[in-house]
Amino acid sequence: MQRAVVARGSAANAETRDAASAPNSTMKFVLTIGSTATARIDGISAAGADPDLMVHTPSADAEILTYGEPTQAPVVPVSPTGCPTPAVVTRAVRELLGFETVVLNAGTASATNAPTVDLPGAAGADVRDEVAVGDAAEKFEAARAHGRSIPDDELVVAETIPGGTTTAMGVLTALGEERTVSSSLPENPLELKRDVVAAGLDASDLDRGDAAGDPLAAVRAVGDPVLAGVAGLTVGALESGTSVTLGGGTQMSAAAALVRHFGVDAPLSQSTTAFIANDETAGVRRLADALDLDLTVTDPEFAASDHPAMAAYVRGEAKEGVGMGGALGLVRAAGERGPAPTDVASDAAADGAGESAGDVSMAEVRARVSAVYDRLLATVPDEHPAAQQLDGVAE
Repeated sequence: MQRAVVARGSAANAETRDAASAPNSTMKFVLTIGSTATARIDGISAAGADPDLMVHTPSADAEILTYGEPTQAPVVPVSPTGCPTPAVVTRAVRELLGFETVVLNAGTASATNAPTVDLPGAAGADVRDEVAVGDAAEKFEAARAHGRSIPDDELVVAETIPGGTTTAMGVLTALGEERTVSSSLPENPLELKRDVVAAGLDASDLDRGDAAGDPLAAVRAVGDPVLAGVAGLTVGALESGTSVTLGGGTQMSAAAALVRHFGVDAPLSQSTTAFIANDETAGVRRLADALDLDLTVTDPEFAASDHPAMAAYVRGEAKEGVGMGGALGLVRAAGERGPAPTDVASDAAADGAGESAGDVSMAEVRARVSAVYDRLLATVPDEHPAAQQLDGVAE
């Protein structure tokens, strides 16, 4: 059975959710992709088997979410120990619920075949450089304009960027917020991240809290392109009256901090996994409380399955990413919302996302996660760079 915990939320939050869950309301799932050279620091991220393959992770995640498999990216993203990308879980939920998706490209180092809305500028530099995101303002404003233009009643905003928890720590530190973040690794390398962030702040001539009230300065100095895109999109959507749920862990907490430091106090939700919420090193509940976020935590009960695609999450790998927590939260919301509008279900079916669903159980989610994973394994040719990685997981 699905277990969900809601921590903190005002009456205004509840009213916004009720309005967005009305039978005729529409919802869009926006995946923001990007790259940062910070990911190449040894020991920082597990979002890929090695740094050369990791550069393709955001592009591959976008293709898996959109098409069900990589169509141009040369990898199926897995960790060094074989934990599959959370895109497998998000895609599985999409196939069950049939929700519409958009990919917002905030600046990637590897092209994707998924249709994208492109923000100006390039991928991010190493956070230890003097400037991590030189075009932070341009990215933010373009994403803000896009957020204002989206006609849907509700957005679930997701991210994929290797190294993103380190840049999230950098932004939280520069803003003067609590700087504890999660990790894609079973053992969170917090000391390494703190050392990297300290070097970045020093290079940018900033001390802790110096960017409070100046969020773009924080992103420019020690952030990443995805944080600029997610913050801009969220601010624009909230300004136009759209309900926003940040689907993810402490990277989305950092995005929420940016939104709050822009002076936006509108109701804002976050939906994440039990893997993140139960990680004492992450502090996602404390951040949600400090930032006045309506936090939903969903447990997919992967321990009930012995499939290798889920066993790695139980061991403490990945925990979040590609909106996994946001997608799992939609499973519960689907029962309250009822079947998706016919046009959304039809669009999803047209690209292989299957039928819309009213009430879907976590057992069905686990079964579909297994099916998506096995399908990915079956379609990877022997010469594909991911073949040996996935064979290793399956053994």
